[in-house]
Amino acid sequence: MAETKLSVPATSDSRTETDFMGRREIPSTAYWGINTLRAVENFPITGTAVSSHPHLVRALAQVKHAAVLANFDLGLIDASKKDAIARACDDIERGLLQEQFVVDVIQGGAGTSTNMNANEVIANRALEHLGLRKGKYSVIHPNADVNLGQSTNDVYPTAIKIATIQGAVELLAAMGHLRKALARKAVEFDDVVKVGRTQLQDAVPMTLGQEFSTYAVMVDEDERRIREALVHLHEINLGATAIGTGINTHPDYAAVACGHLQGITGLPLVTAGNLVEATQDCGAFVLFSGTLKRVAVKLSKVCNDLRLLSSGPRAGFAEINLPPRQAGSSIMPGKVNPVIPEVVNQVAFEVIGNDLTITMAAEAGQLQLNAFEPIIAHTLFSSLNHLAAACTTLADYCIDGISANKEFLRSQVEASIGVVTILNPLIGYAEATSVARQALATGRSITSLVLERGLLTPDELEAILQPEHLANPQARSSESLPL
Repeated sequence: MAETKLSVPATSDSRTETDFMGRREIPSTAYWGINTLRAVENFPITGTAVSSHPHLVRALAQVKHAAVLANFDLGLIDASKKDAIARACDDIERGLLQEQFVVDVIQGGAGTSTNMNANEVIANRALEHLGLRKGKYSVIHPNADVNLGQSTNDVYPTAIKIATIQGAVELLAAMGHLRKALARKAVEFDDVVKVGRTQLQDAVPMTLGQEFSTYAVMVDEDERRIREALVHLHEINLGATAIGTGINTHPDYAAVACGHLQGITGLPLVTAGNLVEATQDCGAFVLFSGTLKRVAVKLSKVCNDLRLLSSGPRAGFAEINLPPRQAGSSIMPGKVNPVIPEVVNQVAFEVIGNDLTITMAAEAGQLQLNAFEPIIAHTLFSSLNHLAAACTTLADYCIDGISANKEFLRSQVEASIGVVTILNPLIGYAEATSVARQALATGRSITSLVLERGLLTPDELEAILQPEHLANPQARSSESLPL
């Protein structure tokens, strides 16, 4: 891979910044500085910048905002600096300067480059609010002022947790949208009888509404599991600094900063009881990612069912029709493919893979710090964002437009050997077995054989095969049927 360089000539369009490694020219319009420049050059990995995760950028600004308010409360920074830095943080929280977060999402250094990027952008924006030029760090310094009382090792994981919680709100909304779409179909198909299947073999009758209601329940259960997993992300290590001992911070900093962060985010955040443990532990991310994997697995199962039930239209199951979205072939005219379930399947595969990445990254942490939180953050946010988009897409472009082939489904029920199971209590096991054997041997339907043998009358059989009886056979009694 060719080395990436952002060399800027020393002209009126640039400013000079210095670090312990030397001097570099920075574009005069850039809010980021020399540390960000070096990170961009060092990590030309994905071509995807931190700005692609707006929840993380916003969360970083919220953490810095809480930090400067705490430092002011504790007498560690003056009002002028506090006001300028707080205004800069507020700008970023409102979505300004998003494009200035330019470091690659995958980076060495345990997230230090992302933290430095935030420090420099906030410092230079604060200088602007004071009417000063960018880079005048003798007034407001990215590290000495914006990063006062902090380390990447407490800022970055705290921001990841806040960003994850905020992203989960959007995922939960999308899942709720999908659940409601599935529930509507369950009601619409409540009277559509069909053959249930186990191991892809005919089983007993049910309704298509029952089938879709299970999908709605599955999504609802996963919404609950996500909310449960989110609880563990509310414990933060802000104030831990380098390894959890709180070095270089005021004794009251952690508590005061957490209080401000609660107010800024509106979240019931709590400081971890043991900051040394909290600084090195990524268990909350593993737990939450595992929950997202559960969502992905079950969502993929639903899409597998949709593709199978809609297969055909002439040589497949052909029980339901998915809304046609686009031409399915460049060579076969009229072919339409289940493209929406297919894309959701692929999102699920990605999320499952992301979970393995997060698992390995969490396991690879050593001693007092996990250096691999950047890949945890990137894959976790990707899973959240893509699952949310998948749920919305599935609901709007597929579920809402599904129709049922009602007459075909009912004919399958009447022809199915499985229907004999529901007749078993009424005609006896021996007769039911005999009828089933004859139906298999001759290809005739169960219903026609039952009528031919005089085991039930047409009215009795019609009553038995009503959707409400098929869906809830326990509710059927001799008084409810004309036997």
